[in-house]
Amino acid sequence: MQIYNLEYTEQEIREAVAADRLLSMEIEFSRICNFRCSYCYVDEKVECGNELSRDEIKDVILQAKELGARKIIILGGEPSIYPHLVEMLRFLGKEKLKIEMFTNGSGINREVASVLAEQKVRIALKMNSRDEITQDVLAGKNGAYQIINKALITLREAGYPSKELFLAISTVICQQNIKELPALWQWLREENIEPFFEVITPQANALANTWLGVNPQNLKELFEKLSKIDQEMFGRNWDPQPPLVGNKCMRHQVSCLVTATGEVMPCVGVTITLGNVCNKKLAHILKNSEIINNLKNYRATIKGQCSSCEKAAECYGCRGAAYQLTGDYLASDPTCWRNSIDHC
Repeated sequence: MQIYNLEYTEQEIREAVAADRLLSMEIEFSRICNFRCSYCYVDEKVECGNELSRDEIKDVILQAKELGARKIIILGGEPSIYPHLVEMLRFLGKEKLKIEMFTNGSGINREVASVLAEQKVRIALKMNSRDEITQDVLAGKNGAYQIINKALITLREAGYPSKELFLAISTVICQQNIKELPALWQWLREENIEPFFEVITPQANALANTWLGVNPQNLKELFEKLSKIDQEMFGRNWDPQPPLVGNKCMRHQVSCLVTATGEVMPCVGVTITLGNVCNKKLAHILKNSEIINNLKNYRATIKGQCSSCEKAAECYGCRGAAYQLTGDYLASDPTCWRNSIDHC
């Protein structure tokens, strides 16, 4: 699994950290979205004033490229309904940047799918359940299940998945889908689609919708079950650890987020504005950020159980969860089972 910068070597990451360089950047083209997901980290979904223009988006992408970024990760809002998506994809392709896009599939028709394939865009299609009612409830939209599955069919017709056309299914783990996730994981593996399962970051909608929550022990059991499926059925070995199943999230070493209004943040979970690209250059914002420097120097700055965990050299939990639940982005991750009282 190669999402969130795991395609880079440890040496590349160390060199990027030492030189104050990026390897990737996450960006929102717009925060407008047609879904109302119960777990979404975005507050403004219908309208968002003062969004960056196409020229401003292109400029900050070029700034990221100058800082060493090789990949741009498109978030939202919903990027597939952004009216200038094709133009932006071709711009990124012209700049020889890898592209990754998280999408609910709403705007993926044959024309868009063809451009996605042409630019070899890595797609993470959001699908939380293969049950229509459950999917629609979690998406907050009647017909979401049909939209997502129609997009999946269209992507398949365009050649996804293949060696060159990476396709993942992005799934949040919650009470409503946890029982079906092992079967979904196995089905995705059999279809050569990468499963990208993650623990919900407790912020915005997810904080209001506490019925979504899964306790750390149940998360641990799920991760272990999925690890066993991978090992026994697909010959893949990985050690269960949150917040991403079979993966790690240490994006702050080599990445950052630029929102649709130009605010620079460590990631979607650590919602601390470091500066705005409308006022200062991205390089200046990142180089002079105490928060970014603390996250890069995590071995010396992470607090509590996360600092002494046996996984501390290669994991610092979910910084978003730590920030949203404690107000301290350097605190131990309260959602990790390794930090729970019962885990010794």
